[in-house]
Amino acid sequence: MDRLILQKAASYCAYQERTQDEVKQRLKKWNVWGDEADEIIAELISMNYLSEERFAKTYAGGKFRIKNWGRMKIRQELNRRGLSTYSIEKGMNEIADADYVAGLRELLAKKRSLLSKTETDPFKLKHKLARFALGKGYESELVWKELGEL
Repeated sequence: MDRLILQKAASYCAYQERTQDEVKQRLKKWNVWGDEADEIIAELISMNYLSEERFAKTYAGGKFRIKNWGRMKIRQELNRRGLSTYSIEKGMNEIADADYVAGLRELLAKKRSLLSKTETDPFKLKHKLARFALGKGYESELVWKELGEL
């Protein structure tokens, strides 16, 4: 195993949390394939530079707090990145139920204040708010429940 490539990969992982797939893609760019790539990834995991669970927690928490994404969108994205079900569940546990509902309420309130300037029909307003929240990845039952309370 090439020590220089391992160092490069370690600094790549130290910069921000990565998935094994992302590291594999980067290794391919550096012309490292097959068993050697698997060896480097195993070494990064043993040195604690690479952790799927830590990635899932950071990703889920960040997307929820910063981008106001819902659980469905976060779970879908983690799935797309090839994380294990266990890691995805650990990541989803980062989002507390109370914070989740509060986040949705805040999101709907902000969007409502923007839309109410242009949309006068309350039915259309509700529909636009629902579509917006669903697009952010919130569950439809929760969205409609919160819209009913608005």
